[in-house]
Amino acid sequence: MNSNQELLILVNENDDIYGYETKKKCHQGDGLLHRAFSIFIFNNQKQLLIQKRGLKKPLWPSYWSNSVCSHPRKGETYEEATVRRLREELGIETQLDFLFKFTYQVRFKHIGSEYELCSVYIGKTDEHIKANPHEIAEWKCIDFEKINMDIMRHPQRYTPWFKIEWEHIKKHYQTNIRNL
Repeated sequence: MNSNQELLILVNENDDIYGYETKKKCHQGDGLLHRAFSIFIFNNQKQLLIQKRGLKKPLWPSYWSNSVCSHPRKGETYEEATVRRLREELGIETQLDFLFKFTYQVRFKHIGSEYELCSVYIGKTDEHIKANPHEIAEWKCIDFEKINMDIMRHPQRYTPWFKIEWEHIKKHYQTNIRNL
């Protein structure tokens, strides 16, 4: 199945499911509110794995973002979806811990929008990364302070959801990162 034809889970602000729609339709115009997730993977040196989104992504291609971001599909739990996407994008498996959930809506040029109820997870691995070149143009592990400085100096290089999530993580979850 073409990834744009995947059925995503439509929800209201309370995360109550009210239907399903294709990935493509969920991201057209101002978007339809749907479930999503973001994963932040750290290594033993407490460096964050970030990825530059693939060139063929319709929204925010070639922007730096968190380790993995995607959507649960119809009939799929968050746990099933996060395990699937870690394997598909990075070729790894690791334990994830839920951090928080938030809603955001942001438009990308005239192409479409993200309108997501996003669950954010954190994990740790030192497994060998096997990045999927169809999803990821580049990847690197970066120190906490270096990512802060680069986002401050070059915010236009990063996806909007990553910047929102990173600010929240810095403010509320630094201890979680130190204890990984």
